[in-house]
Amino acid sequence: MKIAFCCTDTPAEPWLEGLAAALPGADLSVWQPGAPQADYAVVWAPPQQFLDEQPALRALFAIGAGVDALLRLRLPPGALVVRLDDAGMAVQMAEFVCHAVIRHFRELGGYEAEMRAGHWGFRKPRLRSDFPVGVMGLGVLGERVARALAHFEFPVNGWSRTPKAIEGVRSFSGQGALRDFLGASRVLVNLLPLTPETQGILNRATLGALQPGGYLVNVARGAHLVEDDLLALIASGHLAGAALDVFRTEPLPAGHPFWSEPRIALTPHTSARTLRAESIAQIAGKIAQLQAGDAGIRGVVDVRRGY
Repeated sequence: MKIAFCCTDTPAEPWLEGLAAALPGADLSVWQPGAPQADYAVVWAPPQQFLDEQPALRALFAIGAGVDALLRLRLPPGALVVRLDDAGMAVQMAEFVCHAVIRHFRELGGYEAEMRAGHWGFRKPRLRSDFPVGVMGLGVLGERVARALAHFEFPVNGWSRTPKAIEGVRSFSGQGALRDFLGASRVLVNLLPLTPETQGILNRATLGALQPGGYLVNVARGAHLVEDDLLALIASGHLAGAALDVFRTEPLPAGHPFWSEPRIALTPHTSARTLRAESIAQIAGKIAQLQAGDAGIRGVVDVRRGY
């Protein structure tokens, strides 16, 4: 069994050591042009040449939850595309989103600025009932985030392509319910996969449909957001601000208007990092299943839908 490792900007040695320990007897190597055909590949942002030279791959295992960059390439015919189910990312995402929502709700940024200016003061407490949170995308990460927000007693709405039943979450599904979902939400958390249908979905129309004083938390992909529309809605006062962890261009370019907008909190795509040990265990387990003839592995991507 040959496994090729082709992950851009990722140190190979720790991954190869972990996979070798989990899959004794596997022939593991870092891909180089002209390398022999492999059975499986562990990938992140591979070049098209790699895929072209590996037409008989049985499966491609992404070392992250998102596969949008991979699906833009020409894939080997018949190869499964497999994303990480969780591997420690869901709890990280729940932590990050809850922090962003609570920081906004409790006006902690305002308190910090006032304390730095030497001012000791209090603000009128706000009611959770006035801050319903809408979670767009109820996959593994989205469901964990929705449940965590409900734990803090926020009213939580969830929107997904197909109906989902999650305790403590008011569910909306399908394009026809999107407007009602947005109108029922004041804080919007985006956890949608990036597909042709969702690119640019965070635009003037959708963000403008949030309740007045709305707030955006984008932890999915930068291409979901129409940046000028967000800035215009913040300037108009319809949106109170945003917490952004992902951007159309990363790193965020110097001079970008987001840097100078104090109502936008910025972080460098760190909401949920890949945890290597957990990811290796999951990928190795799935490879072992496939080798044993069990095709019922989790995380297989529907290439046509993009997730």
